[in-house]
Amino acid sequence: MTKVNIDIVSDIACPWCAIGYKRLEKAMTELQDELEFDVQWRAFELNPDSSGDGEPILPALARKYGRSEEEMKANQAQMTAIAAELGLNFDKLQERHTRNTFDAHRLLKWAAEQGDQTALKLAFFESYFGRAENISNTDVLLACVEQVGLDAEEAKAVLSSNRYADAVREEELRYQQAGVSAVPAYIINQKYLISGAQEPTVLMEALREIAAES
Repeated sequence: MTKVNIDIVSDIACPWCAIGYKRLEKAMTELQDELEFDVQWRAFELNPDSSGDGEPILPALARKYGRSEEEMKANQAQMTAIAAELGLNFDKLQERHTRNTFDAHRLLKWAAEQGDQTALKLAFFESYFGRAENISNTDVLLACVEQVGLDAEEAKAVLSSNRYADAVREEELRYQQAGVSAVPAYIINQKYLISGAQEPTVLMEALREIAAES
C-alpha cells in the first residue's frame, strides 16, 4: 500500500485548522483501503505575542480584517455550524480571547514522541473553541494532557523547562520561509502544498493524484 506523508501546518487558535483536519480525516477514512497515511502537526502561531492576557475575539477579528463585529459574529456562527456537522465542539467560539499558543506547540512536539499528537491537538481545539479556555495557561494545558491519557507530571516538566522551544521556532521559521503564510496548509510528501480547509472530495482527489505520481 502506498504511504502518504502529510505535514499539517496549523495553529490551535485557528478554527479552520480544526475544520480542515476533520475534513482531511473523512478523506483519509475514504481512502484507507488504498493509501496509508502518516500525519504530523507542524507549528504556526497566529498570535505570537505572549504578553498580556489576550482580548475578546470579536473586536480582535474585526480590527484584523477591517470589518464590523456584527459581521465577524455572523462569520463565527457560520463556522460553528460547519464544525457541528463534523462533530467538533465550537460552542464557545465567540466567547474566547486571543491567546498565544507557543507552549501548546511545545507539548505537541512532546506528544508526538508518545504517539498521541493528534489526540492532544484535538483536545486543545475543544478546550479553546468548545470551552473558551485560556490555552496558554499551564493548568488548562495539563488538563488536556490528562484528558488524552498522557503523563501530566512529565508534561508539567516540559512546560517548566525550555524543552522543544527551539524545535518549535525552527519549524515555524522553516514553513514561513517555504511560503506558508496562512493555515491550515498541508504539505504532502514534503513536496506538494494544499492550502485551506478543503472539502473531503477535493482532498481525496488530490491525495490520489499525488500517490499515483509517487
